[in-house]
Amino acid sequence: QKNGISNGTVYKKTFIEHFEQAPMYVAVLTFLGFGVGTIFGYLRDFMRAWGLEKRNIAAEREQQKDFVPLYQDFENFYTRNLYMRIRDNWNRPICSVPGPQFDLMERVTDDYNWTFRFTGRTIKNVINMGSYNYLGFAETDVNALKTVTIELQKYGTGICSTRQEMGTLDKHVELEKLVASFLGVEDAMVFGMGFATNSMNIPALVGKGCLILSDELNHTSLVLGARLSGATIRIFKHNNMQSLEKLLRDAVIYGQPRSRRAWRKIIILVEGIYSMEGSIVRLPEIVSLKKKYKAYLYLDEAHSIGAVGATGRGVVEYFGMSPDDVDVLMGTFTKSFGAAGGYIAGKKDLVDFLRTHSHSAVYATSMCPPVAEQIIRAMKCLMGLDGTTQGLQRVRQLGKNTRYFRRRLHEMGFIIYGNDDSPVVPLLLYMPGKIGAFARRMLEKNIGVVVVGFPATPITESRARFCVSAAHTREIIMVLQVLNALDELGDFLHLKYSRYSKSSHPELYEESRLELED
Repeated sequence: QKNGISNGTVYKKTFIEHFEQAPMYVAVLTFLGFGVGTIFGYLRDFMRAWGLEKRNIAAEREQQKDFVPLYQDFENFYTRNLYMRIRDNWNRPICSVPGPQFDLMERVTDDYNWTFRFTGRTIKNVINMGSYNYLGFAETDVNALKTVTIELQKYGTGICSTRQEMGTLDKHVELEKLVASFLGVEDAMVFGMGFATNSMNIPALVGKGCLILSDELNHTSLVLGARLSGATIRIFKHNNMQSLEKLLRDAVIYGQPRSRRAWRKIIILVEGIYSMEGSIVRLPEIVSLKKKYKAYLYLDEAHSIGAVGATGRGVVEYFGMSPDDVDVLMGTFTKSFGAAGGYIAGKKDLVDFLRTHSHSAVYATSMCPPVAEQIIRAMKCLMGLDGTTQGLQRVRQLGKNTRYFRRRLHEMGFIIYGNDDSPVVPLLLYMPGKIGAFARRMLEKNIGVVVVGFPATPITESRARFCVSAAHTREIIMVLQVLNALDELGDFLHLKYSRYSKSSHPELYEESRLELED
């Protein structure tokens, strides 16, 4: 299915996302694959129980048999019997900067992935298609990192204190002013960890008697923050405005359960770009609904800040909207900025409240100064404050790379999800056996990819997730090498499930140099 919603009175540009359904035989074979795997899993569990096969998993001691089980057998069934067969495709240790290419430490297993041993060899120059290095700021260029080196020598590596005690430095103040200026809001506050920016700040904003309306595909950090808050949580279907409006209408009409009192607050939690689907939030429609029903909007721009918008200012700029339309702007520095940490931005009253009530501000160690300087360096580059147009070049290069990569995959016949402008590109594999085969064969071709399966995705929608980077086309051969490998592997593993007509010119071709000139 291809969903396109064009302008009207809400959108200023055509908004197209792809969520094509696989043929029925693919779904049947996928379920059959999991069924066969489950049957053999039970058979192997039986053999382990009778000592016919070595038991590698943790188990209760004989003296603890009458206790409440510490290790639930069925809960770990998937891990023991399915995940372990393809475990070699995750947690691969790299030994270089995760730029457009990286070096990988080779490892092998002698017991079917229960343990690994390193061979001492290094796999050199693996093309990186998995890191969130959207703008290519994860780099080791000496000139680029000169200011970071200076701050490291001046401040050291850590602060050893919280923001409310001895942990607020002039670098933090400078960074917060820069973030507020970049986003076009009154104030901002930065935190040392992106995950905790959500999980530790949402409980400070809502609590008992409040209602959270959360997209069903929200990140775990948002889910955890919502649960820790003690507020009532209701889920709406992904990017489905009818589902959201029904929940908003019911919340306003009926109020809280039992007492029927009005909710103290109603807050909508959404992401800018959804990291498993590659879809972009329908922000104009959500803003219209939040204004109509007098709700608050919390926007997580972890994957969208820096990655979309004409100058990298995220989905708010992408849709041509005002930052004032969003009550709480959240983002991370771990992706587009090649650093660590996150921010909350918005009205000064909001930020001042969080400075005294946020668990991250009260208990967490402050962001280390070299990391703050790296963010400042990258953000100044994006804003053109370094005296160059390099930041704008990176944003435009990322957009060109993204659209080119997605278009070629469509033409080859793959099913890919998400928005045409999203640098997160999920390629559907479906069958469990193809997860491991895909990742291993891509590594044989010196390409590092991320593969994802159940329970991180629906059971029938296993996928490979590519993250496009502005750095990939500094040498265009990297993109072409990946596309050639995918074309070949798609035929070998029968992954080209799309039923849309393919391009009349399916062969790969090299575009003219895509980089902008200074």
